[in-house]
Amino acid sequence: MSELAPEDEKIVILARSARARTQAAEGAAVRDTDGRTYAAVTVALPSLRITALQAAIAAAVSSGAEGLEAAAVVTDGVVDEASVRAVRDLAASAPIFRADAKGAVQEVLR
Repeated sequence: MSELAPEDEKIVILARSARARTQAAEGAAVRDTDGRTYAAVTVALPSLRITALQAAIAAAVSSGAEGLEAAAVVTDGVVDEASVRAVRDLAASAPIFRADAKGAVQEVLR
């Protein structure tokens, strides 16, 4: 992968830090169109299950974000389709960076 822009590197770092801090299955971060960032991890409760990316988007929307510039997910797996659709609800072409546990970007979904 080519080198990331500093703003994109920041959301990968935030996603990685959130995941490491909680030992969650996934960590995610998004940057809204005002440049604010939101990070979250997988929520796996008996009555509530949401991906890290969905949780980060929910945090952004509940804070008033009307659009996204980019998203990042740190996971050992793939970015689930429902999470991709949630990003697309706010940004038709925002890049979604999928990174490994070391923060190395493995894929960019567009």
